[in-house]
Amino acid sequence: MHLPRRLLLAGIGSAAVATVAGCESRGATSATPRPTTTARPSRAPRGHDAALRRKIASLLVVGFRGDRVSDGDWIVKAVRGGLGGVILFDQDLETKSVRNIRSPGQVTRLVKSLKDASPGRLIVSIDQEGGRTSRLNPSNGFPATKSEAEIGAENSPATTRKWARGLVASLTRIGANVNYAPVVDLNINPDSRAIGKLGRSFSADPDVVVSNATEEIQAHRAAGVKTSLKHFPGLGSAAGNTDFEVVDVSDTWQQIELEPYQRLIQAGLADSVLAAHVLNKQLDPAYPASLSTATVTGLLRGRLGWHGPVVSDDMQAAAITERYGAAEAAALALQAGLDLLVFANQQVYNPRVVEETVDTIVNLVRTGRFTEDRIDQSVARVDSLRPKR
Repeated sequence: MHLPRRLLLAGIGSAAVATVAGCESRGATSATPRPTTTARPSRAPRGHDAALRRKIASLLVVGFRGDRVSDGDWIVKAVRGGLGGVILFDQDLETKSVRNIRSPGQVTRLVKSLKDASPGRLIVSIDQEGGRTSRLNPSNGFPATKSEAEIGAENSPATTRKWARGLVASLTRIGANVNYAPVVDLNINPDSRAIGKLGRSFSADPDVVVSNATEEIQAHRAAGVKTSLKHFPGLGSAAGNTDFEVVDVSDTWQQIELEPYQRLIQAGLADSVLAAHVLNKQLDPAYPASLSTATVTGLLRGRLGWHGPVVSDDMQAAAITERYGAAEAAALALQAGLDLLVFANQQVYNPRVVEETVDTIVNLVRTGRFTEDRIDQSVARVDSLRPKR
């Protein structure tokens, strides 16, 4: 069940206006959002520090190089130390070579090795949207899949169901348990280098997007694979791609782009929501959505009623790194209300990214920018994404 679109959009419009008004009311001198939680700096026992570090590590998903792993590899050490998850890629952007996936048997063994190293329930994540954005594809021995655009053009529940089951079969075959899909962006700009030109949107019509996303999510859930609605609050009007540049949709974004999120959340079909690095001054005059308290806490959690995990897009994307340092970006993301921070290790490759990010966030807790309770909130939300034993 969902609200009639006229009433839904009226409510969303009011929410967006209220959110922006809240941002503007702070004045030009308050561009940096104030922490929502504070704590007195303290020196905790070393054992407590170790526990805190494990909690923080559990909120990170990291990419790595290699189609096999051994005990001495940094990624295995990180997994043993409590790393929350990994993200798999077929190609390495920098080396232009195979990264993690050569064949079904090989990647299945790789995933098993990582899971065996984990003391907990490791998130093994991937972007398997269909079409061109499919890490499991014919080049590495998996079936070809249609794009969301092709599926949306047909708009047949039976066809979508069969397509989604095919996507899921490849995921369960290798042991992946989180898929950063479906894309629920509206195809507002067919020439978008991020969405439209890549065939990543079901349609410009929210009804088509919601109905096809519903089938896709249900197919994933039936197999025990969690999904992530993306790219909140909407990337379909973007001209550029946030992986490689700062993207501003302030003049092109439309409030109707929130409708798929609102309807899927209301229907209980969201497992997580992925926040885009897109700048949208209609919602926040200063910060991209992924670092925006107004957008994540105010709009997504407050107005749209989402209380589950919020996932970042790649924290090493150019849209973030060109403007913020790694430490401040992590602080702003948590402050905005994000829970799971993804470091693809594609734009840059940093084998120390887990250690450095954990150090940063521990320091934020110790200096009072966040409470440990705030970390615990994210741990609880992220746990809902983890596979059952």
